[in-house]
Amino acid sequence: MILHKGEILFRQGEEGPLYFIKSGLLKVVRLQEDGTPFLFNIIVPGETIPHHSLISPKEYHGTAIALIKTEAETIPSSVWYERLRVNPEAYAEVALQLQTKLRMMQQRIDQLTAVSPKERVERLQQWFTAYAGDMPIYDILTQTEIAQLIGLRRETVNRILREQKKAGKI
Repeated sequence: MILHKGEILFRQGEEGPLYFIKSGLLKVVRLQEDGTPFLFNIIVPGETIPHHSLISPKEYHGTAIALIKTEAETIPSSVWYERLRVNPEAYAEVALQLQTKLRMMQQRIDQLTAVSPKERVERLQQWFTAYAGDMPIYDILTQTEIAQLIGLRRETVNRILREQKKAGKI
């Protein structure tokens, strides 16, 4: 299935199949109690999602939305879990997928622990380049979403992006 920017793959609280992401990028947002969306994950090609359902089923923890044109393959839950049941070696593949995501999250933690806000933004921009090529991060995410990913205020991200533009870096 092909999703275009802004289209929803699944919604928070629903139950459904798993998905293998062939290309593109997705954001996963979770609605807070006040109804405000909070971006907490970026999904990249090669991931099977939702991660928390790779071994046993659980409702979707957030809403997955395409950031750019994305191709996803639907994997019916019954097929996925039956494969695990009859082929215990498949658990090793799941473990490798989870290890890859854990390492990606460690990179994100490194972005969060950068001392200066400017450095946090630059590290996130570098990370995004690996998946979005020349497309600037501010064309993919809002300033609020960038701020949520790296633990800053939107106003701080705005100021840093303005400084980068003025310096000819973007």
